Amino acid sequence: MAVRDILTIPDPRLKQVSKPVDKVDDALRDLMDDMLESMYAADGIGLAAIQIGEPVRVIVMDLDWGKGERKPRYFVNPEILDASESKLPYEEGCLSVPSVYDEVERPDHVRLKYLDYNGKEVIEDAEGLYAVCIQHEMDHLEGVLFIDHLSRLKRDRAVKRVKKLGLEKVPAAG
Repeated sequence: MAVRDILTIPDPRLKQVSKPVDKVDDALRDLMDDMLESMYAADGIGLAAIQIGEPVRVIVMDLDWGKGERKPRYFVNPEILDASESKLPYEEGCLSVPSVYDEVERPDHVRLKYLDYNGKEVIEDAEGLYAVCIQHEMDHLEGVLFIDHLSRLKRDRAVKRVKKLGLEKVPAAG
């Protein structure tokens, strides 16, 4: 496993639409392991493959690791099958937009389908933080960042803040 650099704005690769994965094999599991280690090293709870420069439809998440326990989740070719009409406002941040946080409203419940680490199809419901996080990461697969949900003024301020703080080139930790 390797910790990889995480792309940050304004890197144009973050705007790429990711391609579906043909099969879950050892090479893809190696990528998912690298993604997970990169996410942990950056103190994140979710990471899409495009954030490390790999334009494939793969996400890793671990909503529990900050509590001292690692419970990684892997999502290959995730799809939202249904979303609630009710929305949940949540303050989001992103490893690709360091030190910027803002409120985004998203459906508070989604039904999703994906392949897991072993290529097994899973259909399940996500609520609360899980629903918010999976939607945030799935946006990355479409070339959308959370700041794209904000007003133009807030988005421009976010880009300026990252540049001003010199965070647009964040090397891998470790």
